[in-house]
Formats: sequence, structure tokens, C-alpha cells
Amino acid sequence: MKDVSLTKENMIKHKVSNETYMTLYMLFVLFVIIVVASLFVPTFLSIGTFLNILAQQSYLIIMGIGVTFLLLTGNFDLSVGSVASCAAVLSVFFCQPLEGSASSLGMNNGWGLSVPAAMILALLVCLGIGAINALFIVRYKIASVIVTLGTLYISRGIAQVVAQGANRNLGLPDSFSRLGDTTVGPLGLPVVIMLVGVAIALIVEKGTVFGRRMYHIGANRDAAVISGIKVNKQLTSLYLISALLSGFTGLIIASKFKSGSSYAANGYEFDALAAAILGGTSILGGFGSIVSLLIGVFILGIISTCLNQMGFQPATQTIFKGIILVIAVIAQRVGISRRSRKL
Repeated sequence: MKDVSLTKENMIKHKVSNETYMTLYMLFVLFVIIVVASLFVPTFLSIGTFLNILAQQSYLIIMGIGVTFLLLTGNFDLSVGSVASCAAVLSVFFCQPLEGSASSLGMNNGWGLSVPAAMILALLVCLGIGAINALFIVRYKIASVIVTLGTLYISRGIAQVVAQGANRNLGLPDSFSRLGDTTVGPLGLPVVIMLVGVAIALIVEKGTVFGRRMYHIGANRDAAVISGIKVNKQLTSLYLISALLSGFTGLIIASKFKSGSSYAANGYEFDALAAAILGGTSILGGFGSIVSLLIGVFILGIISTCLNQMGFQPATQTIFKGIILVIAVIAQRVGISRRSRKL
């Protein structure tokens, strides 16, 4: 009888996967952070604060979808923030008129394309960067950290050269700001786009063959190959998706501020990675989800908002983020190890 009861207990435990376990664990952490934040910042628990955090983090969530998908396979994309900056600068440059005044040192000179054409062309450049990532990682088997670190510098370099290390914001048509300024009820269009993107990502990761393959590759790449999964094709698609989402994020940022800055989305690549890991996605691949990303983003967003309202400087906030990320990774590994021993 004792053996039977132990067997049943183990069966119940196994019903809760590592992903669910970590998600529930980090949800509890998020709840604790909200409670603590409300104690230190009396005005924190309000709809206005929540909408503010949602609007501020919408860019990071859109970009983070691609980062999370790749992380599920055990791969990284450190180029996403720089790709977004590249898209922002190029979309403005392609929109600016062909001729400008000499006094502006060419900062209002561009290709004179329409807004849709400029944005599409900027996205094509981003897809090219994603293709470079896929080529060297998939075909030549170079570590994803190394390759995407290289394209991080290339993308940011393109943005800095085109923007001359500053902002391009002269001579833009009024329609350029439509993507970033349009509202749908109380929500800005970027937030609506983010919500739609999250819904699609959830369907893809849990309800499609494409999504299930990401988990199989991350859990055991060799077994995935043996089972007939076209790993190279899957990873290529994921790097193109990541570049496209990053580029689109850059377009939204450029439209919102009606400017193409060479420093746009600076550090977003690390924030997106930190959010995904913080929410419970394994850094080694195999388990995690878009829900994990959302949890991590809101944890970082709430902490940043509270630190801002308490008067902490941005540099201090960066230190806090680094400490939180290290603690999250350690806690994740310890939690999974303890759970494995119990099972």
C-alpha cells in the first residue's frame, strides 16, 4: 500500500511540468513585488500606473517574443535592440526628402520614399540581418552568442553612420507618426499591436506543430533531428521572425518619437533576455513560454517604475536589474534541481 501511494504522489507531481512550476513560482514573486511596491509607493495601485507600465513595456514585449522563441530552442539573439535602432534610423532616412539645406549637414537629406515604402524597405534590411544570423549559426555552426553579438555591433554601427551619431528628425511627413500616435480607446496602437502579437505567439507556441518543435529542439537537439524535425529550417525561420519583430519595434519607436535615433532601443536586447529568463524560461532551452516573458517584463517594469518614483537614477536601476537577473537564474536552477530530487 505504501508503494502504491508513493507512486500516485509522484504521478501527481509529474503532472506539473517544469514550465508550469516555474511560471507559478514567478507569478508568486510578481505578486510579492506588487504588494511591496504598493507599500513603498502609495499611488502605485491605480489603473493609470498599470496603463503606463503597459505602454512603456509594449516595445520590449514585441521584441521579446522572438527572443523567447529562440531561447526555447537553446539559442540567443543579442542583436534585437540594435536591429530596432537600425530600423528606426533607416525608416526616417528613407522618408526624408531628397534635397535638404547645407546648414543641416545632410541630416534632413534622404531617399524621399513614401512612409509605407520606407518602412517596408527598413524591415527588409532587418530581415537581411536576421538571415546573416541564421547563415552563420545554422550552416556554419557558430555559437549564437558570438554571431548575434557581431550583428549587434554591425546594426548599431549602421544606425550611427546613417544618423551621424545623433537623431534624424527633419523633413518627415505628418503621416510618419501615425503608427506610434494612434489610439484605440484608452490604449495606444503600439499596445494593441503588442496584445495581438502576444495572442498570436501563445497560439503558435502551444497550438501548432511549429511551436512544439521549438520545445523539442531545446530539450534535445539530437533527438529532434532523429525524429525528423528540420532543425536548421526551424532555427532559420526563428531568426528571421526575431529580426522582423525587432525591426517592427524600431518602426514603432521611430513613429512614436518622430525621430530615428542611433541610440534607440539601447540595451533592449539584454532587457528582453533578462525578462524571459526572469519569468521562468530556461536559459538552456526546453521549457518556458510567452507567459514567462510577460511575467518577467512586468517584474522589471514595476521595479523600474517604483525606483523612478522613489527618485533613483537610471544607472542605479541598471544595477538593480543586474542583481535581479543573477538571483533569478540561480533561483531557477536551484528550484528545478530541488524539484528533480523530490521527484
